[in-house]
Amino acid sequence: MTAAFNPVTPAAERCPSYYSATLNSETAYPTLQRQVSVDVVIIGGGFTGVASAVELAEKGLKVALVESHKIGWGATGRNGGQVTGSLSGDEAMRKQMRRTLGDEVDDFIWQLRWRGHQIIRQRVDKYTIACDLKHGHLHAAYKPSHLAGLRADYQEAVRRGMGDEVSLLNRQQVREVLESPLYHGAIKNTRNLHLHPLNLCIGEARAAESLGALIFEHSEVLQIVHGERPAVITAQGRIDAKQVLLAGDVYHKLEPKQLKGKIFPAMGGIVTTAPLGDLAKRLNPQDLAVYDCRFVLDYYRMTADGRLLFGGGANYSGKDSRDIAGELRPCIERTFPALKGVAIDFQWSCAMGIVINRIPQLGKLSDNVWYCQGYSGHGIATSHIMGEIMAQAITGHLGDYDTFAACQHIRVPFGDQLGNPMLAAGMWYYQMLERLR
Repeated sequence: MTAAFNPVTPAAERCPSYYSATLNSETAYPTLQRQVSVDVVIIGGGFTGVASAVELAEKGLKVALVESHKIGWGATGRNGGQVTGSLSGDEAMRKQMRRTLGDEVDDFIWQLRWRGHQIIRQRVDKYTIACDLKHGHLHAAYKPSHLAGLRADYQEAVRRGMGDEVSLLNRQQVREVLESPLYHGAIKNTRNLHLHPLNLCIGEARAAESLGALIFEHSEVLQIVHGERPAVITAQGRIDAKQVLLAGDVYHKLEPKQLKGKIFPAMGGIVTTAPLGDLAKRLNPQDLAVYDCRFVLDYYRMTADGRLLFGGGANYSGKDSRDIAGELRPCIERTFPALKGVAIDFQWSCAMGIVINRIPQLGKLSDNVWYCQGYSGHGIATSHIMGEIMAQAITGHLGDYDTFAACQHIRVPFGDQLGNPMLAAGMWYYQMLERLR
């Protein structure tokens, strides 16, 4: 389904992005203005919260979800739209989870890589969610030194039965699927996906609503009440529940005594060009999503209406860039010389929740108050996996939850004031290493 322009939302309601301009339909959930009693209340209307709501509602629980802004308002509705088998922090996971899983850790992590794809495809089919879902992705070697890693990844995929879904391309073969002079080789992966994330999230929210979930927008949670019967308090209402799930990622400041200093914002910029017409098919004839092998990488894909959606870099100070288009235009023109001077119709930023060791953080704040956060730039697939794991844990199946909860995380004193400079210094170090590769 090709997205059509439908600017249904004032700029004050949503980030003025390509995604908000191409919504299938806008949400209009009420503000919480009463007292409600449910089995589980979820704080946060992004992918983690909405995916968890669907999982729990499918299990027959009475669910309420509260969001400070609009469903999909944060990183969920502003990201690059790529669903890949990359896991941020996979090596740290392997090291820590070996203590729990032993020799099974490699299989666990491999299966984890692809679980989000399965959940998303099944949900899109089950609830008929129109979100421009497509298959096909390139992981591209920006430098010759990246080729060895790609070969190892390709061999592992083939060893694990993905031979029909992956191809190792040399430089000339990359040029046949992408009109760019940059890359020395790539893995083409047809299991990986790309999509319109905001339409996916809103579609999933409607699925949860159809299963009986209560959804409230413009309902900022001011306090979580702990105890035998926990509750969340907003300015005009209260939701009592048996259990609470805090799924606001980096966009909230709740429970600072336990959560401050564990997750930090990094700002990513994305632009979308004017429609390219036939040039879109010439530049990217197989309609593949792409990202490269660098530590700080570029990522891009064509939208359903033939625009280039392009993101790159990250600002680890936690502050927005003043001119995203100005920063990314040289990257676009270097990648696709045919786009020199192309008009850019949209530019926006996305705050990603970064964890120091890149392992998603799952845990408990008290006996019946849970939290889940921190996907470090790989949120679409990972948030759906975590939604499934948290729903299992809340209903008494703790296996995968315990595996993640046992991981140790660094908590930085003084929160963002020290954490963001640490992230910036760390990424500078990795960029220096990159130049030596």
